[in-house]
Amino acid sequence: MKRATTHQAEAPAGNAGMGQLLVLAATLFWGTTGTAQAFAPAGAHPLAIGAIRLAIGGVTLLLVALLRGLLREQQGWPKGATLAAAASMALYQLCFFTGVARTGVAIGTMVAIGSSPILAGALGLWLRQERPSGRWYSATLLAVVGCILLGMSSGEIEGDVVGTLLALGAGLAYALYAVTSKGILERHHPDAVVGVVFVLGAIMLSPLLFWVDLRWLAAPRGLAVALELGLLATAAAYTLYARGLTRIPVATAVTLSLGEPLIATLLAVGLLGERLPAVAWGGVALLFAGLLWLSSERARS
Repeated sequence: MKRATTHQAEAPAGNAGMGQLLVLAATLFWGTTGTAQAFAPAGAHPLAIGAIRLAIGGVTLLLVALLRGLLREQQGWPKGATLAAAASMALYQLCFFTGVARTGVAIGTMVAIGSSPILAGALGLWLRQERPSGRWYSATLLAVVGCILLGMSSGEIEGDVVGTLLALGAGLAYALYAVTSKGILERHHPDAVVGVVFVLGAIMLSPLLFWVDLRWLAAPRGLAVALELGLLATAAAYTLYARGLTRIPVATAVTLSLGEPLIATLLAVGLLGERLPAVAWGGVALLFAGLLWLSSERARS
């Protein structure tokens, strides 16, 4: 329990404003995922990208934790919650990429990302007794409707029941990761938590590497994409997210993570030259309004 006291001193629970900024900063890196995948070589399978991303990010995070001596004290490490968090992150990769492959990017992303705040709010209340604020409900509604408008505007909607259920499973897996890792972060340093959790998740996904084609990694562009996804979109992003999660409730953190599709959309327009119809810009406006409304909430004791 000594580590718990030390960590709580490092990250005061009342510093909600800084926690919100850290989570929003994480979404800047997460938002690069779609753009990076667009530059990947043709032979890069989505499941291979997910497994490599988790492997590079996990090893990097674990090395940082080891070099800083954050894993020396193992007393009180919750093994069950750690395995659950790792399994949730591994399951997210499988469900999300497979669901998107079956339903299309629009509806798969919309269901996965749009459902996660609602599921996180319910799990946070059930497992941690974290009751969302009134502002959270209105902000989440605005952001989710914005995500729906973005998804509908792409014209890629396909009715695949199994794919939709897989995308919903991805949203549940992400919510479970947030809830389970929140409990571990109350007892251990964020860098140690993300390092251990992501390496375990990468080990769980490692069998995929034996049957997917990895020759695309030999190309300079393929290696650059893998490093960007592993170092920035995973290691840097989840380090920021974990630090933010120590300061704010699970429901708030997951709703703020809806900034990811907002950043991804802006990058697609600016870097990939994609054009958005008026309804999509309406979705961008609602999504931005919801995040701004939630992030402006004053910290409560």
